[in-house]
Amino acid sequence: MKRWILVGLTIALSLVLVLTFAYPHLMVSPGPLTSAHLELTTDCFACHVPLRGATSDRCVVCHAVPDIGLRSTKGVTLAKPAVKTSFHQELIEDNCIACHSEHQGLQLNRRGQKAFSHELLRTPSRDRCGSCHTAPDDVLHRNLGVNCGQCHSQQRWEPASFEHDKLFVLDRDHNAACTTCHVDGDYSRYTCYGCHAHQPDAVRAEHLEEGIRDFDNCVECHRSASEEAEESGSRERRERD
Repeated sequence: MKRWILVGLTIALSLVLVLTFAYPHLMVSPGPLTSAHLELTTDCFACHVPLRGATSDRCVVCHAVPDIGLRSTKGVTLAKPAVKTSFHQELIEDNCIACHSEHQGLQLNRRGQKAFSHELLRTPSRDRCGSCHTAPDDVLHRNLGVNCGQCHSQQRWEPASFEHDKLFVLDRDHNAACTTCHVDGDYSRYTCYGCHAHQPDAVRAEHLEEGIRDFDNCVECHRSASEEAEESGSRERRERD
């Protein structure tokens, strides 16, 4: 009796193994493919290597990296190039699996998908944020000609590392274009002399009249549109903030 049970189990396991390789899309598929890959539903080995899973080598057979976002998988030039996907030409290696997954069935598979890392890009490309991202259309970001990395990290957009109000409040007459104070888009420096109201000779004369000789760092005393300087010790308060 035990012999027949062993034989039966062997036959059953063999049958399962044969069916797994013959019809993997029915036996082990975690879910349906995306619409773009539906024609591969029954051809698992177009993407998968037996016992190794999906590999990037199989992806680039159809998706030639130099063509992504520019031409179709058939080599036909796209009428409207997909700018937001043409950054693939700047990847340091053809590691499609680092970002992409395919089957849309199991939630477990979706949670396991890795987020895009800017470290996958060649170093010169990491600072060209505008080639992939659209700048926010608000007062602070509008017309900025600056590298986003001066305030934002490549790990996450928020929080930004810079809060303007901690140094100078942009209110009243000082709610001006960034280039008025930050010349040539260099946000590591500022000048108050970019405004007609603050002529160097006039500023110098007024401060000397008050007995103030150190007035190169305006925000040391002035942090808003108020003409009155802050009381002594403002620097220490800012450092504590």
